[in-house]
Amino acid sequence: MTVTTIAAAAPRRFRLSGPTVPRLVAGLIILALWEFVVRGFAPDFVATPTGIVQAIPRVIASAPFLAAMMQTLGAVAEGLIISIVVGTVIGLAMGRSELGERLLRHYVNAFYAMPILVMLPLFSLWFGYTGAARLSTIVFSAVFSIIVSVGDGAHSVPKDYLEVAHSFRAGRFRTLFEVVLPASMPYFLAGLRLAAGRALIGAVVAEFFTAIGGLGYYILYNSRTYHDNKAFVAVLFLAGFGVGVDVLINGVTRRYLPWYRRDEAAE
Repeated sequence: MTVTTIAAAAPRRFRLSGPTVPRLVAGLIILALWEFVVRGFAPDFVATPTGIVQAIPRVIASAPFLAAMMQTLGAVAEGLIISIVVGTVIGLAMGRSELGERLLRHYVNAFYAMPILVMLPLFSLWFGYTGAARLSTIVFSAVFSIIVSVGDGAHSVPKDYLEVAHSFRAGRFRTLFEVVLPASMPYFLAGLRLAAGRALIGAVVAEFFTAIGGLGYYILYNSRTYHDNKAFVAVLFLAGFGVGVDVLINGVTRRYLPWYRRDEAAE
């Protein structure tokens, strides 16, 4: 065996002895215990891992699930677009203006820490049990993550960047769009990661509360009609969507902002 072969085999053994195998073993043990306990001690309608796996093909091909998925994801996408636009504008105002920071910071922090359930009854009272209540809940859940992250990013732009822009006689708006926004992009992506998760939670909670169409109501309806396996399929889809968004944002950061990861590793 050559030195090159030994060197190539060492990382492979390291990967096998890393955290992946223990995680897989722990997950399989949890699923086995879940299956055993439910089959031995719970009613027949309680979801089991094998029942969920069997229900996945039927659920994802069914019209009610597809309709609910489109309603929820469409509302989340619409709410995120509104949150990005509004949150970026307010965040820049806070990050680059001392007056904006003084006027808005405490209110933004207060609303950011406020639970969604506190505002949901008010939204349903103002907008009724309609999609507008869901949309307002999504925006309220997501926008403050964008505001805080963009504000922190705009405030932490290195002075060297601003001095170079000033030396080239760049105006305020050109400096804002060509220097401040690109330098704040890592903070924006971090806020977007939080906002996407909070928006999805807000949509599902609103659908629970208002009983309007969507994955939240789909889960609620199937749980109350003793179709727990179908409900768990929707839960797994929501979890997978959240993980997918996180992986996508991480991929964008590694692909288009490699300097940010290098600086982060150096620190």
